[in-house]
Amino acid sequence: MAIITLNNNSLSSVTALPAGVGGKVLQVVQGTHASQDNFSTTSYQASATDVTITPSSTSSKILVFYTSDFYIENADAGWEHTLYRDSTNLGSTNGFGSTRADVPDTAFQIAVNFLDTPNTTSATKYEFYVRRIEGSGNLYLNGNNSTSVITAMEIAGW
Repeated sequence: MAIITLNNNSLSSVTALPAGVGGKVLQVVQGTHASQDNFSTTSYQASATDVTITPSSTSSKILVFYTSDFYIENADAGWEHTLYRDSTNLGSTNGFGSTRADVPDTAFQIAVNFLDTPNTTSATKYEFYVRRIEGSGNLYLNGNNSTSVITAMEIAGW
């Protein structure tokens, strides 16, 4: 039977990837939110769908995936969504996208993915936010008895 070594070390003594080995998944964490929430404000509002990850290196990237179902109560209402890292809006002023309902009680599914470079080894929170950008009424997150899911993956830097 062959003995596998990495940089002439036994597997039990390897504590880090060799230089130049980037892009590997180092850890995966997931957060879920199942309760139905409604939003009506024109300021960004946290969705309570969040996840906290602690990168092992400042060179790591964090790949974030978010999915949820929601519906918009009123016709002619527009909503914008974005992702925050702690208190930083990663979508800047325009968010990651917007959704507009032309008829009342319109259902949508949203999926966002974003590759972030937080440059830290401290615990870092990612959370999905929404705000109304036109019209009136409410947006209902998890309106169809669904569950919002956010996943953060630490990727080795390159």
